[in-house]
Amino acid sequence: MLDASAPRHVRIALALLVAWLAVDIALTIVHGPGNTPRGERFVYDAMLIVAGIVAMSRGSSARLIGAGLTAWGAGDVFYTAAYWTADTIPVPSPADAGYLFFPFLVAAGMLLTLRRTHVRIPVVRRVDGLTAALSVAAVGAALVWDPVQAAASGAPLAVVTNLAYVVLDLALLAVCVGAFAVRGWSMDRAWLLCGLGVLAFYVADSLYLVHTANGDYVMGSLFDQGWSTGIVVLAIACWQPVPSAGLPGDRLRSVAMPLVFAGVALGLLAYAGVGDVDPLAVVLATIALVTTGLRLLITARENARMLGASRREAVTDVLTGLGNRRALSQALDQALDTAGPGESFALLLADLDGFKRYNDTFGHPAGDALLTRLGERLAAAAVDRRGTAYRLGGDEFCVLLAGSPEDTFEAAEALRGALTEHGEGFEVGCSVGLVLLPEEATEPGEALRIADQRLYAAKNGGRATAERQSKDVLIRALVERSPELVEHSTDVATLSEEVARRLGLTDHAAREVRHAAELHDVGKVAVPDAILAKPGPLDEHEWAFIRQHTLIGERIIAAAPALARVAPIVRASHERWDGRGYPDGTEGDRIPLGARIVAVADAYDAMVADRPYEPARTSEAALAELCRCAGSQFDPVVVAVFCEVVRARRAERPAGEPDASLEPA
Repeated sequence: MLDASAPRHVRIALALLVAWLAVDIALTIVHGPGNTPRGERFVYDAMLIVAGIVAMSRGSSARLIGAGLTAWGAGDVFYTAAYWTADTIPVPSPADAGYLFFPFLVAAGMLLTLRRTHVRIPVVRRVDGLTAALSVAAVGAALVWDPVQAAASGAPLAVVTNLAYVVLDLALLAVCVGAFAVRGWSMDRAWLLCGLGVLAFYVADSLYLVHTANGDYVMGSLFDQGWSTGIVVLAIACWQPVPSAGLPGDRLRSVAMPLVFAGVALGLLAYAGVGDVDPLAVVLATIALVTTGLRLLITARENARMLGASRREAVTDVLTGLGNRRALSQALDQALDTAGPGESFALLLADLDGFKRYNDTFGHPAGDALLTRLGERLAAAAVDRRGTAYRLGGDEFCVLLAGSPEDTFEAAEALRGALTEHGEGFEVGCSVGLVLLPEEATEPGEALRIADQRLYAAKNGGRATAERQSKDVLIRALVERSPELVEHSTDVATLSEEVARRLGLTDHAAREVRHAAELHDVGKVAVPDAILAKPGPLDEHEWAFIRQHTLIGERIIAAAPALARVAPIVRASHERWDGRGYPDGTEGDRIPLGARIVAVADAYDAMVADRPYEPARTSEAALAELCRCAGSQFDPVVVAVFCEVVRARRAERPAGEPDASLEPA
């Protein structure tokens, strides 16, 4: 199968070459050695020239291989024309020039192809190629060099020419085998055909040299067809698909083949100890074993490097480059095992506050960049205080410090500062849990458990404090503006929290409902006193002011980050179940559950309290009104649970004790 880009005339030419080769081999068998007609020999030479031209027409590195084939064909044409019937053939001759250019040009073309398809060749592959090439050259020298060298006689130039054939043939074969090794012994059709062509050529050349040295060569022998076979196969190889680049090769084969060639070199040296082997072959085999040792050394260094890299990766956080949880565990073991009398350590576990909001606002890439920056600052701060920083995953960091408890507490503040960053629209800080070693823990697991408990106690305590402080500030502002609203809000908050818990909300969610109830009227600070205290019904203009108070309340509350989840509840606290409420006209389950609870509690508390335009109702009358409006103004489920809560509280009250929050004054 040829490359898809091969023109039609190339396909025809290659097909004719294959057909001619088959016919030529058949004629050689029929005629026998020494009976090839000269005219047939010229046809043979013409086909060699055609093969070279076809190969050169491919271009690129194949042009060098084609030039080598053409040089061989040209030398053969001269040999046929000048020396076919000559009794004595001069050495060297112009024919030798063509023949000797062949291995040189073909080897150059193969090396250029290898270079173009494998820009970066690993060192170990280069050494494998050198080992394979030397081993093959050693075997070739053992088989061919000795008889050729022994038979070489005459003028020095003639001796050099005869020996040049052996050297260049060995070099070409070595280059071919070395190229296979460099490619990890992965062979596509182009390289496989190149190898077969070179092998056929080498066998024919070697047999010719040996028989010539022994004086029994007969022109036209069957092995002479190795030259024509090699040339045709190389021409076909030039028109195969471009060799694949960067083939990894079979790993077992990449390891086994260098050992095979090392074994060949070792076997040759072993035989040299008991038999007659040419010194050149011994030298080449020895160098091959030296390169094998070099290969083992390179492999050992590479394995050690990969093992070291694997160990580093196993204890390193990929994002920040800090040690990970495994590294921390190892460091804790070592610190606790080696701590001497009076020597103490501290484990600081830190969790970022505000990082999730930063990540959601600016995106994960920005979040990763922030973690990297904080990790670098933490590592630098830890080193300054004889400590080591770690990242345990997510937004959780850890530092192991050496020093006295007094130094540790001072360092904790500096490390906390390293994990703090703020900018336009964000603020990221951290909560810290600290445990002293070995005073408070003697095992790594115990130390981490205590630090974790203290971290989340600090985190939750910090959050509650932030919520409480923000809420207290807003309530204080409401007290200064309308003291009566605060008492009303407190009653609504108590009822709302009980209903929320009865509905199965978590403690955290129930607290959020309570905060919303306490602050649901905070927006009324923007409503004029004349409207709030008006004894009669409000007109449309005054109602427009009232309907704005939930939006104003939402904006005020949302300015405190710790109360951000409370603001939407306050906004929706005057929506109706049927969608006729304000400010958004939301209906049904789309109204936040906390807002539905606050709406019922607010309405109830308003009904059981005296108002400028209406006297207070009894608790039962207020509950009856809530039930009447369930399904239109209020959530029926919330109303039902609210009634249960109010009646349960009234039933638990000692006889004769008034309940100011449930009965009119």
